[in-house]
Amino acid sequence: MSGLFKSFKNVHALRGVDLEVSFGETVVLLGPNGAGKSTLLRILGTTVLPDRGTAVVAGHDVERDPASVRRSIGLMLSDERSWYWRLTGRKNLEFFAVLHGLRRHAAARRTRDLLEELGLADAAERRFDGYSAGMRARLSLARALISEPPVLLLDEPARNLDPAATADFHCTLADLVRRRKTAILMATHDLHEAAEVADRTAALVAGKIVFSKCRGASARDLEHELVAATR
Repeated sequence: MSGLFKSFKNVHALRGVDLEVSFGETVVLLGPNGAGKSTLLRILGTTVLPDRGTAVVAGHDVERDPASVRRSIGLMLSDERSWYWRLTGRKNLEFFAVLHGLRRHAAARRTRDLLEELGLADAAERRFDGYSAGMRARLSLARALISEPPVLLLDEPARNLDPAATADFHCTLADLVRRRKTAILMATHDLHEAAEVADRTAALVAGKIVFSKCRGASARDLEHELVAATR
């Protein structure tokens, strides 16, 4: 993406954002609430149009070819509310697989494979309202992976998880990058999460990227830089 600007009335959400994410790389957008992280992910997910600038996902322009962009991404939100709580994990995932265009038998196969891959096979017949926060996060990730997208957009995916579930979720992401060479762009305000999972951390403050750090920067390093940038 290059030179992205976006405003909502008098609020400047993005002010000239330049960022590139390679396949097989996890880039974390780090910043406080209101920094523009979710707006940037929504532009890449084609649900919001930029005012200026260009954004290309897997070779497709978000404005000129949004359908191809949507086929190339998996989107995961922390406060996802579209699950059917009385259905099992399997039935939920099969339903969304059909919505993605898979025929019933193909949807069932894809669901079975994803449940096994993400460690949910034993809980497949449990109702969604009986899932723990960690299981719900893994099921949300499974849904984002239905179409086998080369790009994942994750908006604070571990926000509601306890430390053990967070660590497990981070391991799952690392495995995806290693095996599938997935490009991951993840938004968070958690310094420790950024230090743990990012190959590169891009700090977004007031709609601008104020610094970028490669893997190896500690949470303390990131905090020091972020505090200095917000003064």
